[in-house]
Amino acid sequence: MADADSSQEPRRSQRERKQATHFVPVNSGLLKRKRSDETSDDEARSEPSDPESQADEAEAGDEFDAPKAKPKTPGKTKRKAKEPKEANVPPAAKKPRAARKAAVPKASKSTVPKPPKALKTGARRGRRPAADAPEFDAEQVAKETKISADNSIFNAIINPTIALQSVAEDFLESLSRTPGLSLAELINCVLRACGCNDSVDADVVVDYDGVVDKLDDFTEVLKKDDSPIYPLTSKLSVFKRFRTSLSELIARIITSSAAHGSLYDSDLMSTLQTWVVAMSSSQLRSFRHTATVIALEVETALCDVAAAVENEAEIVSRQREGERKRKAAAGRGADKNKGATAREKELENKAAEVRERRTKVAEFLKEFVDGVFVHRYRDLDPSIRAECVRAMGLWFAKYPAHFLDGAYLRYVGWVLSDAQTPVRLEAVRALTLAYEQTAYIGAAALQHFTERFKPRLVEMALGDTELSVRVAVVQVLKAIDGHGLLEDEQREKLCLLVFDEEARVRRAVGGFVKGVWEESVEERLVGRKPTARDKTRAGFKALGMLLVQWGRALNRDDDDEDENDLGEGSSKQINAKNVASIVGAGQQKGRIALAVEALWDEIEPLGDWENLLEMLLLDHSAAGGDTSSQESDRDEGVDNAWRLEEAEEAVLLEMLIAVLRKTKADAAGGKKGEDDAVASDITRALMKALPKLFVKHQTDENRMADVLLIPQLMNVELYLEMRMMTAYANLWEDVTKQFTSHSSPVVLTNAVTTIRHLIDSTSLSNTNSTKILELEDGLSTSLRDAVAGRDEIEIASFNEDEVIKIAAICARLAALIGIRDMTSWMEEDEGGKQSSAWDIINALAERGRLGYKEEELMIDRALQVLTLHIIWKARSLAATEGELSPEEQRFRERLQEQREVLLEKLLEFAIGTQSNTAEGVRRAAYQNLMNLHILFCPAESITSDGSRLPTASLPLSLDDETQYRCAGFIQAEIERYADELEEASPSEKHGSEEEGDDSNASEPENDRPTKGGKTTGGKSTKQAAKKTSLEKRPVSRSQLEKEYAFIGVIATFLRAIRAGVIHFRHSATLLAHYGRLGPAFDLCARVIVDILREEGMYKDNGDAVVAVICQGLRDSFSLLLDGMVYTEDHTVALGKTLHACLIIRGAQLTVVKKLEGKFVVNLHTSLLSWITKRIAAYETAKNKKARNKSIIFFKALLPLLSTLDNRDALIVKAHYDQVLSQNKIEVPPTAQPWEPCRAYERKLTTIMSKDKASARRAKGRKGGEVVTTDDEGTGAETGDENAAPVPPRPKPRPRRRAARGAAPATDTEGQGSDGEAAPVAASTPKPRPRPRRATRRKNTPESPVSPLTTTPEPGGAAHQDEPSEPEPEDDIETPRVSRKRARSDDEETDRPVPSPAATPEPQDTADMPGPDPSQETQADEIKIRRKRIRH
Repeated sequence: MADADSSQEPRRSQRERKQATHFVPVNSGLLKRKRSDETSDDEARSEPSDPESQADEAEAGDEFDAPKAKPKTPGKTKRKAKEPKEANVPPAAKKPRAARKAAVPKASKSTVPKPPKALKTGARRGRRPAADAPEFDAEQVAKETKISADNSIFNAIINPTIALQSVAEDFLESLSRTPGLSLAELINCVLRACGCNDSVDADVVVDYDGVVDKLDDFTEVLKKDDSPIYPLTSKLSVFKRFRTSLSELIARIITSSAAHGSLYDSDLMSTLQTWVVAMSSSQLRSFRHTATVIALEVETALCDVAAAVENEAEIVSRQREGERKRKAAAGRGADKNKGATAREKELENKAAEVRERRTKVAEFLKEFVDGVFVHRYRDLDPSIRAECVRAMGLWFAKYPAHFLDGAYLRYVGWVLSDAQTPVRLEAVRALTLAYEQTAYIGAAALQHFTERFKPRLVEMALGDTELSVRVAVVQVLKAIDGHGLLEDEQREKLCLLVFDEEARVRRAVGGFVKGVWEESVEERLVGRKPTARDKTRAGFKALGMLLVQWGRALNRDDDDEDENDLGEGSSKQINAKNVASIVGAGQQKGRIALAVEALWDEIEPLGDWENLLEMLLLDHSAAGGDTSSQESDRDEGVDNAWRLEEAEEAVLLEMLIAVLRKTKADAAGGKKGEDDAVASDITRALMKALPKLFVKHQTDENRMADVLLIPQLMNVELYLEMRMMTAYANLWEDVTKQFTSHSSPVVLTNAVTTIRHLIDSTSLSNTNSTKILELEDGLSTSLRDAVAGRDEIEIASFNEDEVIKIAAICARLAALIGIRDMTSWMEEDEGGKQSSAWDIINALAERGRLGYKEEELMIDRALQVLTLHIIWKARSLAATEGELSPEEQRFRERLQEQREVLLEKLLEFAIGTQSNTAEGVRRAAYQNLMNLHILFCPAESITSDGSRLPTASLPLSLDDETQYRCAGFIQAEIERYADELEEASPSEKHGSEEEGDDSNASEPENDRPTKGGKTTGGKSTKQAAKKTSLEKRPVSRSQLEKEYAFIGVIATFLRAIRAGVIHFRHSATLLAHYGRLGPAFDLCARVIVDILREEGMYKDNGDAVVAVICQGLRDSFSLLLDGMVYTEDHTVALGKTLHACLIIRGAQLTVVKKLEGKFVVNLHTSLLSWITKRIAAYETAKNKKARNKSIIFFKALLPLLSTLDNRDALIVKAHYDQVLSQNKIEVPPTAQPWEPCRAYERKLTTIMSKDKASARRAKGRKGGEVVTTDDEGTGAETGDENAAPVPPRPKPRPRRRAARGAAPATDTEGQGSDGEAAPVAASTPKPRPRPRRATRRKNTPESPVSPLTTTPEPGGAAHQDEPSEPEPEDDIETPRVSRKRARSDDEETDRPVPSPAATPEPQDTADMPGPDPSQETQADEIKIRRKRIRH
């Protein structure tokens, strides 16, 4: 055997020498064996022995992998047929086949491992297009994309019919024969991918010292001409798969070159690195983005190569070790040290060669990371940052031995705090890939990273603004916890997410909770040999214990606050009533139900409702035997492993209801008939268990509320089928007993819902009728007994117990009358022998005038009963419009009489002069008053087909005085609720007071600029106050109850306005507080916008709509001036929202309808007159702080200008100039506080010049394009009118600016939306400045500009002498100017600028200069324009 091995060794060495030199003259046709990514590409790279063996193997591969219908052709013919048309270099002459054996010894295969396979995802299988597919036309694509079709590699990428593996092999073959031309072709492909049509030749491509200068030339050309589309961001269909194909081609080139050896012995990597690294620091986004993507894809492919080299090194090392062991085992004695065998020498040479390749690959990896990633991961463009982080995640997965190190992990950790959601999401996904490498979890670097960034990850999971980020972070933390790296406190915080409001978060954390639950179950069963039932019960015990623990943790912060806020007595009961109304009919899901849904698929015992019910029937308070369990458990005791505490038993009872509902819902979606079978099983089990549950929990109202929900899950018809009518009657008695013995609103609500469920069963109607009449008789008796012996109930005195008793009776009546018509019961007086229930409850309601706080709940429920009685009687009104019968006439008169009595009380309690009415009574009276008026409103008494409803015979309306008093009540409620919110968040007030103090100390006229162009003064504290006000407030239970009660009142007011009960002019009360009282209130205010739009555009009430808008904006801004709020955000948001009142847009923003121009002009003139008077008054009083606040009002006016045409804008502009002149107000051209005023004036000027500019563009210009940066282009169309004008910028109009030094070029095209300036790599090449004509403007492809709009110049406002290029509607300066050099006070004050009133009319010629410009001014304009074009 040894001789056989030694005889084959020279052949193996000979093959190695062949492999090293084989690919220099290789024929391209021999390399193209198979165009599929699933065939023998890997074999071609792993065994490049000779052409004959390759041809044989290609044929074998074709026979194995070709699932084609057509007969196979010989390998040689097939290769010729697949030869690409785009090959630039003709194939070399074929080599004659060497006379050698086709078979390759297996021993030689073991020494050289296969290199990594090419990408398989999205790979294109061949170049044969479909029969009906259009042929790829490179020239046509070049016309559409404006990208030259002179590069075969680029054409292959965008041609879906070409196999990219053949392209890669063609390129490598060409590289071996003509390296210069091949490298030039590759770099030109990169340039085409950037949208650049310039090219490099074979000499330039290897001139590494001139790369930066050459790229500067390309950049200048690209700026000068219309910038073409670049594929990565293009929406054209031809580029739909460009990114995928580019990645695949790069991966195939790198892996194939590594297999062929050209990766290590050619200039491929050095050339690619030099060009791509330089391009990645370009100022043009197309260059920077594309180069970054290419560099990252190259690095990703290199990771595959490096991993394969590492694997090869391990194999060689094992082979060397095995050879040494075989040599030692041969027992050669003294001869073993004479010298190494040929096999050992071969392995030694192989190891040295592998080490050399590993060193080179490591150098390649380091150069791309240092040259591209380190600078671009903090790029201004968030998409580039996201690309970098995504690539790092791939590197973690592909080459963890190198990249799972602290030097690389820290970059991902830093990006976790990125402001852009896509970047944070990619960072989290990268960490997911990192923690999937379980073999490296114990590494010190990953451990240190985890300890450092665990708090940030937990913070993101708990409160990130993006839902997808939270879900992804939970998965990362689940992987971290799987290795025991989370603290107990952090685990508890994450487990609380099972109660989160977002369903996706709850489901995502389910797996995490499962791990915690399994640990708890194991702890409870330690040292036991449990049965299956024991495990199930211990699982329920552990889950209940955990849910109680997490629930208490959630309530921990709210307990004290709830105790303080809920108050005592009737106030607490009123809030409890609100909770009951939120719960409604018991169908809303509580905290435990949501947790059950989230854990349903994770925790298996949850579906076992039988064992859960059986466990709840056990007596967990008894230490000995079980007295209430089922028969099989009577001889058993309750084991301490699953003994339930009271809180745990309550949680499991609520869990039982959720599990039963989930089981029925799943069965309903299953096989036909399965739902009936499941419902029957559940009903049979509950028939036996329900009486025991009633007895067991009758003293606890919270658990009884849950027990009363169980009958709703039963099929009560089964009682009749099983002839268990006695049990059904007992069920009625149990429910009515709880209804008459409890006063909790939740218990009453659930009991009434169950009673309705029982009544709906028609087959049991006899029992139902008997039982409901018994219940009504009992209520009548208890009501009369409670007031017995008192002649004048209205003024009689009741002790505390009597008040509570009567309030409970009224609450039961209100609950029952809500589901059942009890009008006859209410008016039954036994022929005058006794007072009717109506008279008694009416007398009780009359006690609301006394204003007793302890009777608040009683009066509230009494008013509700009376109102529901009127509504039920209105339902019984005769629908005929002819003559009424005497009985119908008496019924109508009786109804009208009762309604008038009730309305008198409601008006007095809600908006009367009697001030001692309790707050809860006042609110209830108002809501009932509005409900009655909505019911009998004339506008609501006519159906859609024109017929009249019965309520039309008794119309109701409110006079103007009452409407104003109702609006006053709403205003008082809003102020009260706002005070409660302010008390709940005192930090906002504290921050605002600091802001006010700093504002007084700052210079109001022109804030002092500091280094970097940022102003001092109150800005930082103002931003802090703004941030505080926008933070998500922690909401407690009491706050939710108060908000629900408040929104209930507001919603009633809105319904009254919508129905026409209250005129819409009173809606300004709600608009004034938009953006101040939370998102729920803002939704209500948006309903007003819909009403105003309908009234103004379809009902010709434009004047009234304008009055409402003006009043709303004035009242909203007065809150800021009066110190009630601390930022202008709510007023600006209101202005943007009210914009929808002026215009209706259809598809693609087409204008469907808009308010007449005269009304919009009236709107602006009224508001301008008001605000200028305020500004003038503050100016006279030398109150600069209040004056500066007043100027901010122009921000709210900006969105309302968009519907004006040029004539209306002229009227508004004339009025604007007039009121400024009348009030002697001069607008400084540079002062920061006046920027909103200047922006308003600029926008007016833009609108005035729109029509003339459009005509001139259509006549004298082709496209009306202007030069703009990426951020300008996107902001010009949809700019934020509320953009902060930071820092101040002068706005000279008729004259040019004085000369000043050009600011250094900055990275503007890739900046993020937040305007933050990130540090740019030191190697960023600076383009050489070249002068341009001042009047020629071009547009970049990333920022298409409407023909009617333009982008403001970076130096200031648009010049008035160029009306053909008007400014966009949003003219407030964007934060991009913060990257400009700050100007000193001298530069701003020395500039001669006329007053705004002297602004000349726009000139007719676009290229006409300003009046008498000097040579210096013209030269400076050229500099300014040149700088703008470069950006």
